[in-house]
Amino acid sequence: MSSAVSRIPVADSAESLQHFENLLRFETDCWDVHHALTNDRKDFVLLDVRADILFDKGHIDGAENLPHHKMNETALAKYSKGTLFVVYCAGPHCNGTEKAAIRLAKLNRPVKKMIGGVTGWLDEGFELVR
Repeated sequence: MSSAVSRIPVADSAESLQHFENLLRFETDCWDVHHALTNDRKDFVLLDVRADILFDKGHIDGAENLPHHKMNETALAKYSKGTLFVVYCAGPHCNGTEKAAIRLAKLNRPVKKMIGGVTGWLDEGFELVR
């Protein structure tokens, strides 16, 4: 008798390697962002893509606020074309990061999602600023 876990056959090692390496091309996590911010290794722009009012209530220190619906060429003009953007929103229950990533990709801008968002940031014990 098989479980729901093993009922669908597992991918072979080569497929697993490709899949998980590809995920890291699209995502980063709170720890990696925190490490970059606190060790002078920030080589990206951290964008909080939530509404201005939520940003004002608390955000990651060093983040800029650019709600996903305001992303356009004009809003991004101050950044070079090769700038890597790392986007975050409220958390796993929010799809603002996906909306922002889609807009940035359509504008031919490099983008990664910070998985977990504000919820993940707080769960890891990191603080927000106002």
